Amino acid sequence: MKHFIIPIFIIAVAGEVFAQEHHPSAAITNVFQITPAFVNQLADEARTNNPGLRAAGARVNAAQEGEKAVRTWEDPMARFGVMAANEAMRADDGDLLYGVEQRLPLFGKAKAARTVAKAETAVEQADSENRFQQLRKEIAQGVFRAGLADRQVELGKQDVGWLETMLAVAEQRYEIGEASQTDILRLQNERAKRLNDIKTDERNAEHERVNINKLMGRDLHVAWPLLQLPAIAGPVVYNPRLVKLAVQNDPKLKVLAQEVKRAEAMTGQARRQRYPDFNAGVEARNYSGSGEFRQSMFTLSFSIPWGNRKKYDADIKREEFKTKAAGFEAVDYERIVRDEVFHLTIQIDAARREALLYRDEIIPRTEGSLETARIAWESNRGTFRDLIDTRRMLLDAQLMYARAVAEQYGMMSELILCCGLGDFESLQMIGAGPEVEPKK
Repeated sequence: MKHFIIPIFIIAVAGEVFAQEHHPSAAITNVFQITPAFVNQLADEARTNNPGLRAAGARVNAAQEGEKAVRTWEDPMARFGVMAANEAMRADDGDLLYGVEQRLPLFGKAKAARTVAKAETAVEQADSENRFQQLRKEIAQGVFRAGLADRQVELGKQDVGWLETMLAVAEQRYEIGEASQTDILRLQNERAKRLNDIKTDERNAEHERVNINKLMGRDLHVAWPLLQLPAIAGPVVYNPRLVKLAVQNDPKLKVLAQEVKRAEAMTGQARRQRYPDFNAGVEARNYSGSGEFRQSMFTLSFSIPWGNRKKYDADIKREEFKTKAAGFEAVDYERIVRDEVFHLTIQIDAARREALLYRDEIIPRTEGSLETARIAWESNRGTFRDLIDTRRMLLDAQLMYARAVAEQYGMMSELILCCGLGDFESLQMIGAGPEVEPKK
């Protein structure tokens, strides 16, 4: 059965699949498209390097060793003693006493303890998998945030190039008396502010990479490539199949289900504690004067638990209430998962519609208006303010498109975490296959 790999599902990218031999610590001058292979490589590295995951793995190992440590037969108890009496009695009965006593594994107490240990291991394994899936989601979302930050830097640099071109045109027009000094000043100020904004955006992009390095257990300042956001993903429609996948496969729900089983196992163990403990033993005596054997006996001893019956009943009720609490928590979280699936599909659809709106309508329309405003300004039929305002509208639209795409994939990571989907093909299961960008 395939592992539930959270981020791969989300990366429904248009374009070529990134070659697996490329490493994300390549020179930052490289530009990589975010793809399943790229994010899967990061998640695999995080599985072995992230300290939190390693701690969870160590707890799993400890629980497995705890299973092996459950003893069916307790250590036998050896006894030795001497008898103080007159010499005749010591010679008759023997004055050196020695023996061994062994607790008997009756009433399934050892089996109940082993069941609890196995349930503890199952809880730790489920928790470890939940932590890994959560980490996958965080890495995927971090990668998309980094891609968005890189796109913001790219848009800023494009804007600087445009401003420098317009500044050169304005200076030429100023020399022949067709532009004002105010136009030149405004362009110079816009360029200076944009250059400062680019530095801030570059720092933010660097911080996103530092955060991913932290999640992966790397050195915080390992170099990264520039990341390119994928195309808009296909639509995700709310349906009962999504809910069923989420209820069956949500990692945290699996942890809660194992906690219910552990509570049930501990309840069974508490019931077994009401039964008495039986010990079988053998004892012999020798006379110290001659070393001759005098006598031996076999013993059977047992505890009498009936005096503490109310205490044992209280132990059982305590574990039963814990079992009920674990069951209620699982039911409550299942309701949260169902609501989360519905809420995420709404958000994913909203982000997708917003991205389509900017890509197909607002950006093309604004690009046409910008070209018209530029021609009008250069021919003295339009104002410089209209040109600048239209340029700002285009930059805002391009940035909003990138944000909508990043938000769509970020929320898809949450949805796929709930549904427990894990590979590229699973995208088709929720209708989130890659969508080809229209040709410009």
